[in-house]
Amino acid sequence: MPDRENILVIGAGLCGSLLSLRLAQLGYKVQLVEKREDMRKAKVDGGRSINLAFSDRGIKGIERVGILDKVNKLCIPMHGRMLHDEHGNTQLSKYSGREKEHINSISRTGLNSLLLDELDSYDNVRTYFNAPCQKVDLKGASVRIHDKESHQEKTLNADYLIGTDGAGSVVRKQMQEQPGFLFSHSQDFLTHGYKELSFPATDDDQYATFKNALHIWPRGENMLIALPNLDKSFTVTLFLAYEGGEYNFNNLTTADKVEEYFKKVYPDAYELMPELKTEFFENPTAPLGTVRCSPWHYDKSLIMGDAAHAIVPFYGQGMNASFEDVVVFDDILQQNHFDLSKTYGDFSHHRKKDADAIADLALDNFYEMKSHTAKDLFLAKRKIELSLEENPSIDYYSKYSLVTFKEDKPYSYARERGRAQDKAILKLLKEDQIDQRMSALEQFKCIQDKTNEILQDEALL
Repeated sequence: MPDRENILVIGAGLCGSLLSLRLAQLGYKVQLVEKREDMRKAKVDGGRSINLAFSDRGIKGIERVGILDKVNKLCIPMHGRMLHDEHGNTQLSKYSGREKEHINSISRTGLNSLLLDELDSYDNVRTYFNAPCQKVDLKGASVRIHDKESHQEKTLNADYLIGTDGAGSVVRKQMQEQPGFLFSHSQDFLTHGYKELSFPATDDDQYATFKNALHIWPRGENMLIALPNLDKSFTVTLFLAYEGGEYNFNNLTTADKVEEYFKKVYPDAYELMPELKTEFFENPTAPLGTVRCSPWHYDKSLIMGDAAHAIVPFYGQGMNASFEDVVVFDDILQQNHFDLSKTYGDFSHHRKKDADAIADLALDNFYEMKSHTAKDLFLAKRKIELSLEENPSIDYYSKYSLVTFKEDKPYSYARERGRAQDKAILKLLKEDQIDQRMSALEQFKCIQDKTNEILQDEALL
């Protein structure tokens, strides 16, 4: 194995752990620093998402480090959205018309722990837990940490530094503070927050509702979602406005009010939540925001993952986008013959447009999931899309499929093509220019023509 540079990675979450594993496999000496204690030994923070949607772009990252067989054991397939109306009626809306395309529910802690276990097998990796950063030197590629175990401060030096330390990144903050560095940064929050709740397993140790779906209770401005866990529980997330409307996070201040809200708005979910009133007040309410910044590199330092492009969770692409970062970085690194300086600049320039695209798409899906998924027009659009995807002679991918299952296409392509297709189908449906009486090929040609017309019009703006 070649003798390569020493790289300091700040943040041992999912992105940092996968990146460190890939760098170790390439022969780099890696120092991985994490402010929290080792999650394999610690209790998970209440209220933090404990499972995630894992799909093809994330799978690509796991395949790159050769551990997909191990990761697959942590996965529960979800074939579509199970929509729940106000009366408890359900309808499954499949994610794709192609039989093998699905997403997976996966444990955040289980996956992160597996990556850390893999790192432990490499002699060229040193990991520091319980070590918050006190000072970051971007030019010198060094960091001063406070080691909580020894109660001492240490300075770690490297040749290059990469920040994978999440939406509140200290590395990104240090970039902002560099004199004369033209660094653009924005952090935009939704008017909604989220709170984690749960459906426990039933008394006979079964799943409380259908296992192989992502469950959604769309209620206009607010919604509830649920993802299955391997222990037969579901992680349930309430997305609710902080203020306005009859119910919001600011006025749900008593157990009686919370019970009233869930009984009225999510009656079938309420029946599955025996610990609702306890969890609601014990688990924190967290904000939902989007981070955009540019450039992602400064001298010997780079940011990636949520540190560079945190997004809202409504496309289930946060982790997947971060894992794809690692793949793109690896590809560019090898194209540049392992020249890290050139790779930092090329990666920042090349990846930025796709990070912005998935941020836009995640916001699109927020509005779609909370209000449009149960509407007749949306359901008619999905029915046409699924029928086209089921037809092996037609090469059609909906916007959702372009994002989730077409990992060879960049997010920026999925945004432009997918949005145009959505506009095309909705317009055709409203004007009665497309319906189920047409053959699949006729529908496809009609949609393609209208999509291309929209793309041409938008290119002229």
